[in-house]
Amino acid sequence: MTNAVESLSRSCILFVVVTLFGGSAGALAEDGISKSEVILGMANAQSGAAAGLGTGMKAGALAYFDRVNAAGGVGGRKITLLVKDDGYEPARSAAATESLIHADKVFALLGYVGTPTSAAAVPVASKAQVPYLFPFTGAEFLRNPVGKFVFTMRASYFDETEIMVERLIKDLGVKKIALLMQDDAFGEAVKGGVARALFRRDMKIHAEARIKRNSMEIDAGVDAMKQAQPEAIVFVGTYKQMAAAVKKAKATGLKARFLTVSFIGTENFIAEAGADGEGVYITQVVPSPHDTSLPIVKDYLADIKGNNVGYTSFEGYINAAVLVEAMKKAGAEPTRASLLAALESLKIDLGGVAIQFSAASHQGSKSVFLTRVQEGKAVSQTKMQ
Repeated sequence: MTNAVESLSRSCILFVVVTLFGGSAGALAEDGISKSEVILGMANAQSGAAAGLGTGMKAGALAYFDRVNAAGGVGGRKITLLVKDDGYEPARSAAATESLIHADKVFALLGYVGTPTSAAAVPVASKAQVPYLFPFTGAEFLRNPVGKFVFTMRASYFDETEIMVERLIKDLGVKKIALLMQDDAFGEAVKGGVARALFRRDMKIHAEARIKRNSMEIDAGVDAMKQAQPEAIVFVGTYKQMAAAVKKAKATGLKARFLTVSFIGTENFIAEAGADGEGVYITQVVPSPHDTSLPIVKDYLADIKGNNVGYTSFEGYINAAVLVEAMKKAGAEPTRASLLAALESLKIDLGGVAIQFSAASHQGSKSVFLTRVQEGKAVSQTKMQ
């Protein structure tokens, strides 16, 4: 009788344990992943002054995911991308992230746009232990210190501004470098890179003026630049703002060269600025989306089908490709933990674009490419002229 009672008790305990902790692989599955689907989330600017960046990232990612899904998905799982509009505003980005994680129950987050928006979204993602992958920003706080759940694909603003300052000084002998910058975390991130590059050469920022995020009130900033008379101006803001700034500068006789980082959205800026964009230097973090000597560019151009062709959507396409490769390495029953482990050991060449992560570095690339706007196109440069 005693043995029967003990046996029954053990059975009851086993039943409780199985009920609480899952009696099947399906019960153990994490949010956003099933036998047939992987659900990813993206919150970025689908409207407003930076809309071209968000829509470009979305278009590039979807083009690659469509290619993968047409071939059967990853391990038989089709990829679904849920996209929310944050208008390039931090509060909206945080709210959208909360919704993607807790209401939509996504497996991972991909392709956010911006430094202030990332600053708002990352704490939400990290608290929920959801991977925050490949945001469209070079901000240093996403790279150092290394965050367990945060991976960046692109070169940092420190990498981009180092090239800018080096070329300005070596090629042109420029000594007076000023900043016309967005008055937020993005502006400070790029300013930090410029100041660092100049400090290494015993130089300082010549002058500084600020503009509000998502505002088109740039006149006072341009007037301040004209008063300071710099030889070069590093602009930090959106493509609409920069287009207005270069137009105002030329109209008022300001002769300084304009430079900006990859965040600008090259094709969007060129379209907005028209002839006034001629001569602007833009650092890029991916190769030219028109360089068909690279196999990945050939695939990209075939998959994007002529829509949204440009540096931003090409970066979104590369981001999606890197994530898919990591998913393949994450195992037949991927978890967020196995995805993160796969990323930390990932070293690949995507047909001309090399990406490598490690436990000590969650930044996949440090490549920077210099371009100059010439006749309505971003033309690759080896030096400034």
